Amino acid sequence: MNDDSRHGPALLVRPMALDDCHRVSEIRVRGWQYAYRGLMPQPFLDGLSVERDAERRRARFLDGGDGVTELVAERAGTIVGWAAHGPYRDGEVRTGDAELYAIYVDAAHLGTGSGRALLTTALEQCAGCPRVYLWVLKGNARARRFYETAGFAADGTEEPYEVGGVPVPEVRYVRESGVTSA
Repeated sequence: MNDDSRHGPALLVRPMALDDCHRVSEIRVRGWQYAYRGLMPQPFLDGLSVERDAERRRARFLDGGDGVTELVAERAGTIVGWAAHGPYRDGEVRTGDAELYAIYVDAAHLGTGSGRALLTTALEQCAGCPRVYLWVLKGNARARRFYETAGFAADGTEEPYEVGGVPVPEVRYVRESGVTSA
């Protein structure tokens, strides 16, 4: 629990539950539409569906066993953010490293410490891994600043990514996981 009176009631970071899937999908889809405007084709962003995302999320949640840990940040009973982490995905190779797959915060709650609390909890849970990796869109300056402030650094690896025929390259970031302050 995080008691930061500047941002209202205390923030609770907890494991995601099945009942959280729809709200998490709202945050994720709206997060893509907010953060990637101008970076991805607008028709693609407009076509994202909270309902379809929630359906896939519920199915994955019920399937379980994929090694992914999903967290939610909750303030006054309302989920305001979501994060997911697990084993580093490098093709079929398992290195023992961890990967932060996603962090999204409801746009109305950006700057309230919710993202930082989710990142801190995820890093604490990954502390047994030598490194934590993540991928971020090269043009997403806000996210890159967030991760750099938390001790991540671009390692020079880029990956082509295409959305609707438009290249949106990703940059890989890495951080030694032994440091838990974010």
